[in-house]
Amino acid sequence: METPSIRRRTAEDLPACVDALAAVHACDRYPVDWPADPARWLTPSRLVEAWVAVEGRDVVGHVGLSQLDAATLEPSLAEALGTPAAPVGSITRLFVTPRRRGHGQAARLLEVARKEAANLGMSLILDVSDDSHAAIALYESAGWRRVVSARADWLNAAGEHALLHYYVSPETARKPGRAAGLYE
Repeated sequence: METPSIRRRTAEDLPACVDALAAVHACDRYPVDWPADPARWLTPSRLVEAWVAVEGRDVVGHVGLSQLDAATLEPSLAEALGTPAAPVGSITRLFVTPRRRGHGQAARLLEVARKEAANLGMSLILDVSDDSHAAIALYESAGWRRVVSARADWLNAAGEHALLHYYVSPETARKPGRAAGLYE
C-alpha cells in the first residue's frame, strides 16, 4: 500500500471528499447527523485552508483550518486562553477513511494544518467529543493539551448534549499567557 500524499484541497476534490466522509459516517457516525449539503459542511464559512490525503485518485483523509472569532469562543475556553494576541485558528473536519486508519494519516494531516497555523501566527485549538477515544489519543500523543470541557449545543449519538474537550496546540500551550500557565 502506497503512502498517501497530502496536498491542498481543491474544489475538484469535494466529490471525493464527500465519498470519503460517507465512509467515515457509515463506520463512526461522524458527523453525528449527515449534513444536507456535505460539500458545504466540508467548507465552513471561516475556512482558511483545507488539505486532503490522496492515494491514487482516492481521497483517504481530510483536514481543515478555520479562523475563529475570539468573541464567540465557548466562555470557559476563552477564559483558559486569556486574551490571545494572535488570531485563533481551529482544526476542523479531520477524518481518515476506515481502510487507511492506523498508518499515521491523521497525524500527518494534523501536522500540516498545525504548521500552516504557525506560519499564519495563529493560536490553535480543536475540540473533540469525549467519546472519540482514538482522536483524543492522537491529539494527546501529538502534544496537544486539554484546557477545558463543556457541553455542546448539539446531540451526540446517544441523544445527549455532547461533552466536548477543548485542546490547544503545543505551540499555543507554550505561548506566554493564561493557556501556558495552566500546564506549568
